Formats: sequence, structure tokens, C-alpha cells
Amino acid sequence: MTPQQLHAIISDYCQKNANAANVEKYSRYFKDGYNAWGLSQTLMNDMTKQLLKTPDINLSIVLDAMPLLMKSGKYEETSFGLLMINGMKKQYTPALLNSIAGFFEKGITNWAHADTLAMWILPNIIAGGHATEEDFVVWLSSPYSFQRRCVPVTYIKSLKKAETPKHLFQMIEPLMIDPVREVHQGTGWFLREAWKLFPAQTEEFLTKHKNTAPRLIFQYACEKMDKEYRVNFRKEK
Repeated sequence: MTPQQLHAIISDYCQKNANAANVEKYSRYFKDGYNAWGLSQTLMNDMTKQLLKTPDINLSIVLDAMPLLMKSGKYEETSFGLLMINGMKKQYTPALLNSIAGFFEKGITNWAHADTLAMWILPNIIAGGHATEEDFVVWLSSPYSFQRRCVPVTYIKSLKKAETPKHLFQMIEPLMIDPVREVHQGTGWFLREAWKLFPAQTEEFLTKHKNTAPRLIFQYACEKMDKEYRVNFRKEK
């Protein structure tokens, strides 16, 4: 199996199962546009399982196919590549992180693909000992907003294993002045999860930045707090 053959199989499957009604249905979740075939998640999951059982498909072939899958701009084609990478955990190596870093220039341009990486693939790279949280610090200065978003979302799973969130707060601190909405959402999501586990330390961090950070971060971070308690983190007049 060559990368070109894998791409052709996936592209043909997408075209045969295209569903315009689903494109219209799911487009409301993508404010910046949704270029898709309209496959259901069930169809994608079923096909991914079949592909992962194919003996002559390995992680190297999938990584080489990713530029072809992303080039089309179709949501599902990139999704197939990410789903397959997620299903190949036993083949992960330290080199995988650099390969993934190159995806953002070529085609990781929406929150769903970024979060697939950050919720599953990237934490598994860390869990497998192929990278550390510190390896993502360089991503904070990436010119690609979805690569920056991946950092705090990836760290959510690290929170659950941490004795203290202090080192993670220090690493995501540059994002507290990031100018882009999707980064604000990812950062606020991380802080919301941090507050559930470490309320006092998270509130101290929020208080430190409440007069300078974008309000959307606080909207997400304070979502689970009592309405009356949220006023403590409003920007001072």
C-alpha cells in the first residue's frame, strides 16, 4: 500500500458516501466554513476500523498520506488520517510530534481537527513517553492559531496526573494575551478543568490576569462557578 493508494481509497469512500443534508446539518458548528462530504461519524469510525486491520498500512504510510488528505480541504479526509493515527498508538515514536507539527501549515484549520489531536493523539504521545509537556512550549509561539490552541487542550489530561497545576499555568501563561478567539476558547477550557481540580490555585491565576486577559477566556474558565461567584473575576473598572 502506498500513501497515494491509501488516499485514493479514502477519497473514493468519501465520494460514494457523500450526504449533502449532513453537510448542511453540521455546518452550523463551523463558523469559518465547513468543506465536507457529509459522512456520519459512524461511517468514518467503521471505515477507520477496516483500514487499521489492513496488514500493509502502517503509521509511516498514514503520515505520508496526510498531505494528500489535507490538500483536498475536505473535513472527512483529514479526519480519516487523524483517526488512523489515533488507532496506531503502538507505533508512536518521538519523531511523531515533529510530523504532527507540520500538519498545521498544510491543513489543520478547524477546532474539531485540532481537538482530535489535543484530546487524544498528543496526550497519548506524552503518556507513551515520546514527548513531555515542555516539548509543547515552542508551539505557543506558532503562527498557526490551532497549533497554539492544542497546547492548553493537550494539558487537560496532564492536570489529572499533576500534584499541582503551577508548572502548567506557567507554560500556558503566554496564551493569556493571545489575540485569537479559538485560542481563548482552548485556554478557558483548560482553566475550567483546572478549577475543578485545583480551585484555589486556579482562582489565584485568574485573578492575576482578570484585568488584561480576553474576556472569552474567563467566560469558559468560570462556566461552572456559581453566577454570584463569577463576579470576582470580572475586569475591574
